[in-house]
Amino acid sequence: MTELQRLLAAYDACRAAGRACALATVVEVEGSAYRRPGARMLVTDDGQLTGAISGGCLEGDARQRARQVLQRGQPALVTYDTSDEDDPRHGLGPGCQGVVHILLEPLDFQDPDNPLELLRGFARHPEPAVLATVFRRAAGQTNADPGHRLLLLPTGQVRGSALDYLALAAQLRRDADQALAQDQSLIREYAALPDGLMRVFLEVLRPPLRLCVYGAGNDAQPLVRLAASLGWHVTVVDGRPRQAAPERFPEAASVRVVPLAEVPTLPLSADYAVLLTHNYVYDLAVLQRLLDAPTPYIGLLGPRTKATRLLEDLRQVVPDAEARLQGRLHSPIGLNLGAETPEEIALSITAEVQAARQRRFGGMLRLSNDPIHARLPQLDMPTSKAEAADAPRRYHAVVVTEPSCGV
Repeated sequence: MTELQRLLAAYDACRAAGRACALATVVEVEGSAYRRPGARMLVTDDGQLTGAISGGCLEGDARQRARQVLQRGQPALVTYDTSDEDDPRHGLGPGCQGVVHILLEPLDFQDPDNPLELLRGFARHPEPAVLATVFRRAAGQTNADPGHRLLLLPTGQVRGSALDYLALAAQLRRDADQALAQDQSLIREYAALPDGLMRVFLEVLRPPLRLCVYGAGNDAQPLVRLAASLGWHVTVVDGRPRQAAPERFPEAASVRVVPLAEVPTLPLSADYAVLLTHNYVYDLAVLQRLLDAPTPYIGLLGPRTKATRLLEDLRQVVPDAEARLQGRLHSPIGLNLGAETPEEIALSITAEVQAARQRRFGGMLRLSNDPIHARLPQLDMPTSKAEAADAPRRYHAVVVTEPSCGV
């Protein structure tokens, strides 16, 4: 179950019980922090928590502030500075050496466009989307208060709080398209308003990773369990009816029996693919079918000699097969963890898939000089009306590159 699924389940339970609840959302981070923008936590009126906004150091204070927000019925932006070693508040101490901005807001069960209902709308949609959240205003008042949101879908459909500025709506759409194209959340300020500025978090929402496991042997079972526990949508495909049985893979979203003769007719998709069939001819047929698929990752179980032989045989049928698999075929599969048991191999494979999805190499963090988390492109907020007037001409993005402290 994904974190979003857990949040929605807790929210639905609160609604059914008539119990008030608030949502805490990390909207901006300066420097290092355990969680990045987009992390969420649900807080009930009696202090129960679902989700996390830090490694545990902020939750206690955020819980109290969220309950105050529930009493007032108004959202609030709270800033935690974990870089002040002399500030003992909240048990932060030296902490993560960063500044974390958290938007706290009461949830209205009657509002079909409250934050979790918008996220539910995304969860029902199979494509990435962008959630634009206003979390700060400056230099005047606007009709868009902190907590106002728009869910922008790739289809052009928009849901959420109405913004009465046509120029802003157009700019939001352009920036949302940019965020989707780059697969990178953004923080933007909008100054082309008659009465002020707004700071907006444009969060790229990505659907769960879709993984297709070809092969339904015993070694596929721990892989499916682990992948499903990460919230991935897992499909199992095999030509053997006894092996490809739903009761053997209760965590899988789908289990399909596909005989060898039907492999060439499999639908082409962008699902990540793992080949565990232990059947050379079946692997060859699947690999040939995946040549035309948009999948970015194809993992092949077995030694390098097997991959070499498969490529040689493929070239007899498709001369440019190796070029078409360049950068996509991973063999031997998995990260170098010294894996031996099926469970360890499953860990190695899922770790590599995650690294590939995030475009990382998967090495030890202590040996890396790069930031653990990608930084959001940002625009500094003007501090005066003069700067606000000049903002449209100096519109740019600033990337923060300090190292992070958590995974």
